Amino acid sequence: MMELRPYQNEAVAAVFKDWRQEGRRRVLIVLPTGCGKTIVFSAIIRKAVEEEGLRALVIAHREELLQQAHDKLLNAAEIDSVFEKAEKTSLGTDAKVVIGSVQTLCRDSRLSKFSPDAFDVIVVDEAHHVLADTYQKVLAHFPDARVLGVTATPDRSDHKDLAKFFENTSYAYGLAKAVRAGYLVRPVAKQLPVKIDISRVKIQNGDFSDSGLDEALDPYLEKIAGIMKTECAGRRTVAFLPLVATAKRFRDCLAAVGMKAAEVDGESEDRQEILSAFDKGKYDVLCNAMLLTEGWDCPPVDCVVVLRPTRSRALYVQMVGRGMRPSKKTGKKDLLLLDFLWLSEKHNLCHPSAIVAKNEKIAQKIDKAQENGELVDILDEEKKAGESVLEEREQALASSIRANNTRKAKTIDLVEAASVLDSPDLADYEPVYAWESAEPTAKQLETLQRMGIAPDGIKSKGQASKYLDLLISRNRAGLCSVGQARGLKRYHFSNTETWSREDASLMYDVLKSNNWKPLRFMYPLEEFNPANWDLKGYLNRIGFKRKSTDNGGHEGT
Repeated sequence: MMELRPYQNEAVAAVFKDWRQEGRRRVLIVLPTGCGKTIVFSAIIRKAVEEEGLRALVIAHREELLQQAHDKLLNAAEIDSVFEKAEKTSLGTDAKVVIGSVQTLCRDSRLSKFSPDAFDVIVVDEAHHVLADTYQKVLAHFPDARVLGVTATPDRSDHKDLAKFFENTSYAYGLAKAVRAGYLVRPVAKQLPVKIDISRVKIQNGDFSDSGLDEALDPYLEKIAGIMKTECAGRRTVAFLPLVATAKRFRDCLAAVGMKAAEVDGESEDRQEILSAFDKGKYDVLCNAMLLTEGWDCPPVDCVVVLRPTRSRALYVQMVGRGMRPSKKTGKKDLLLLDFLWLSEKHNLCHPSAIVAKNEKIAQKIDKAQENGELVDILDEEKKAGESVLEEREQALASSIRANNTRKAKTIDLVEAASVLDSPDLADYEPVYAWESAEPTAKQLETLQRMGIAPDGIKSKGQASKYLDLLISRNRAGLCSVGQARGLKRYHFSNTETWSREDASLMYDVLKSNNWKPLRFMYPLEEFNPANWDLKGYLNRIGFKRKSTDNGGHEGT
């Protein structure tokens, strides 16, 4: 079995916790493209087969995804599988794992041959498609099976669309975390001074019409090709376009300015040869009409050009994801995203900010940073924008926190707790899944009260779970309580949410020994942090000692 990365192990454990302990049958994993979702579900299938003797079905909608699942199960999990597609069938075999084409399985003539209890576990690859009629028909045929969906792109950032089917997101790993951990390369973006008017392009099925985009783009293709010759020099580039005809015309425009360009589409007889040649560096640019958004991996790609503007974050992230993988072969350092000045009067478009922004405010700030046409590090801008939005949010909450500062209650309300623990998103929590909307349990409220949170503001089970998860994880890590963090923050200490229980308790003893007045050595308080200063050692050197009191606490001398 391939050794899993830490977050992959966490994902496997989270799924089985939901299945076995929480009683949830339909759960979701969200991992960025390039972070090994196929490896993760292979590990889950292996665990289900070996520990419980279960039968598993993997369903997907493209040949590349089916083959990829088969190969990963064999190479990463040492499990053989059989196909259920076209003329190939698992019927009559004793295979523990079946990989099926959803187009084949949804046919009555094929589906009816399987008993409703034929599979115990079903994995839906690229699960953002799960609400399609074909998937729903197959899944409804096996009503008692546990279902795992895996995707890099839930239809919405809050997963609400997928919540119509899934009961919970068992695990989600953010792209920014993956980049900072070195599992993906850093995305950088540059806005090009090409104004493309798409204001008259009609909307079909929630996004821009491909034929309308083709007409709108046509006058600009030559100019874009000329700019790309400079901007993409020395990079392996993939360009996404709306139609096959558009992709072929753009290939010719690139060739006319001296770039080695190729085009692939669903009808290309030499598709594999072209993809292989591109992987080996024989082409500078690979043009396609949305063929390569899923199931194609080419780590050397270090530039993505989106000439198919979209309102769909899922689609945009799929396109960008083609270039996020590191490449040992080329040693690439980043992924360049070329953005354009799309002129659209009524509709918001996805820009590079869509791959990391947690909300619209952050996305707008990142987009604004690109307006000067300079190269922008998306993660750096996301951090700046996040800090700015946080500052604005904290100012908005200031009145509530000031009111809390006058309270002498032993518990802290939710708003202040979120601020004190540097987890402002908790204050904006809204339920997504049905179980999250349920009433909080008496045990949850009792535990929150015991851990220092006033439970009267808790509106749902999901909200209680979010706060408890944070508090319990802090407790296990030896970090100070929310009450300690708030008390120290009132003395203007910085980063109090990062203090350990021991350091916080010791500082309380120091303050108590001085009649709750800061000692001279503590100034400036905003710069004081025991994480980078040996508080205990300093106090020992100046003769400060702790002695027990009758009530079991400590008193400083």
